[in-house]
Amino acid sequence: MKRNLIFAAALFLIMLIIPFLAMGGKPQDSSSSESPPSSELPVSSSETSSLSTKAEPQDFKILDQSTGEIVVVKNEDFYYGGVAAEMPPSFEPEALKAQAVAAYTYYSHLRQQQAQNPSPDLKGADFSADLSIGAVYWSKSKMQESWGEHYEEYYQKLSNAIKPVVGQVLKSDGQPIVAAFHAISGGATETSADIFGGDKDYLVAVPSPGDLLAPNYQTSVELTADEFKAAAQAKWSDITFEGEPQSWIGEAQKTSSGTVKTIKLGNKEVPGGEARTAFSLRSANFDLLYAGEKFVFTVRGYGHGVGMSQYGANYMAQQGSDYKQILAWYYPNAQLS
Repeated sequence: MKRNLIFAAALFLIMLIIPFLAMGGKPQDSSSSESPPSSELPVSSSETSSLSTKAEPQDFKILDQSTGEIVVVKNEDFYYGGVAAEMPPSFEPEALKAQAVAAYTYYSHLRQQQAQNPSPDLKGADFSADLSIGAVYWSKSKMQESWGEHYEEYYQKLSNAIKPVVGQVLKSDGQPIVAAFHAISGGATETSADIFGGDKDYLVAVPSPGDLLAPNYQTSVELTADEFKAAAQAKWSDITFEGEPQSWIGEAQKTSSGTVKTIKLGNKEVPGGEARTAFSLRSANFDLLYAGEKFVFTVRGYGHGVGMSQYGANYMAQQGSDYKQILAWYYPNAQLS
């Protein structure tokens, strides 16, 4: 409890000064990282006029998992549909700009990666997504369906934010970076080295105190002993539990930002990411205890925690940071070009 209070107090102080730090330059270097699986990124479908089966060299080709067909999206259209799929139109314009650049950069990286080392599973596409559920990209019709009477207002806001950044991309060593992003961090982002492995100096841990103000920043999941055991055994067939339920939980190894790297459950030490999946948690940044005859997960944030926090970006925009400062904060050592 004392540790949490100290941590919260420190983040509150950072919250007060983060806009000024962002305006003055980049945060100090921490550790580094590797590419996340695309399924870890928040994901969503394109206007008939911008979808086709004929692709220009710089169009995006998406393998629709729901139909098996390749959908072609014009470069500029991808900015619009990519932002609509990932960030609420109610967010600040500078946050929308930052999201536009981050999403375009990330999927440009996948496009380039696929061009250099094609995967037969993609059938010539750059990446795959289930467009039937609005993954990765929203069409105008999807926007109209979702936004209803606010469509014209929201689309105009989106257009005003996106037009100034079309063509901009984050690079490292002249190549598009793995511009990972997530909804809400645990108060500080994670190094990709801790979460995905590898070493990239632009995906490092930085404070993101605005996330503490995000809706549902902290959530909880409660399970009876039988529910806990059943969920664990469904995930890990070789896991066993002996003795009283309170003895089923062992020590957790965490990153400096709070995400569980590994935790001992029963006879097995399991990765935090797998525990997140097994118990349907919003993130792997959690504490676990047994109290009142229930297992209680206290979860912070939403997503893998690497790269730009979307709610953190919106908070920075509210404090006066522009999109370049937001991107410089969450992707230090990357260049906007």
